[in-house]
Amino acid sequence: MLLNSHGDRKYITGHRLSEIVEWSGLRIELWRHEAGLLADLGLECTEIGVLLSGQLSVRRTGDGQTQEAFARSGTSWICPAGTYESDIRLSAHMDECLHIFLPPTLLEQAALEAYDIDPGKARLGYAGGMNDALLVQMATAFRTLMERGPAPTDRLLVDGMRTTLAAHLVSQYSADHWRHAEVRAARTLDPARLKRVVDLIENRLDTELSLEELAAQACLSPFHFTRLFRRATGLTPHRYVMERRIQVAQERLALGRLSLVEIALETGFGSQANFNRVFRKATGMSPGQYRKLNGVILGMGS
Repeated sequence: MLLNSHGDRKYITGHRLSEIVEWSGLRIELWRHEAGLLADLGLECTEIGVLLSGQLSVRRTGDGQTQEAFARSGTSWICPAGTYESDIRLSAHMDECLHIFLPPTLLEQAALEAYDIDPGKARLGYAGGMNDALLVQMATAFRTLMERGPAPTDRLLVDGMRTTLAAHLVSQYSADHWRHAEVRAARTLDPARLKRVVDLIENRLDTELSLEELAAQACLSPFHFTRLFRRATGLTPHRYVMERRIQVAQERLALGRLSLVEIALETGFGSQANFNRVFRKATGMSPGQYRKLNGVILGMGS
């Protein structure tokens, strides 16, 4: 069954990064999206989007509700078939976003009856801004399948993944379940305050940042800020800062223009020895090994 994914009509600011991959009842597309306003559209199939690379605010309206979330790698969205989406705004570009398209009926009637599932409970909610580890794992697996090309076992593998995905969506994101989850998560960092905190981190990666400074930027106590920041991003403030420092260090190592000492100081590690220790723990290799792996050999030790 061919799915009308609506991607070319909806994602007018972006471009597809790879060929479309379609198995029976499942379609996968990898996109890069630019900042801006996307097209309003009524969806004919169910769509799951998983951000694989990028950092931005996303605002969208559908099913009578407006959602706004600060998104980073691993953030996911669900838009059920039949939903009319409008006012979809991206504050910055998405480097890579994997889109999974499924038919309107995730589970056939026979499957619903076999597992004693109420058809009404199988209707998905308009869910967004989640950090769902299983969705990220499945999106990563689908991307790997796309990259390596077709294999004889793909049909068997994908059939199992599709069943797992459908079961997970029905159990975690049914319309009723998601509404209850929204009420439980109502107290969270709004996108504006979260953006102020993230901007401060980005501008101060080379200096020490205390928890009190970050919390003050969000106008919260350190205790409440830590809890709400983790709910919004999936990471503690300290872990988030360290991950960003490692990511920026990786980018500068790959460019090969700075010495290891310079990179250590510019990313807030204080010394090359501390940089080596933290980088190795996070990546499994020294900064020098990472630089060589990326094809830049400057004759400097690790």
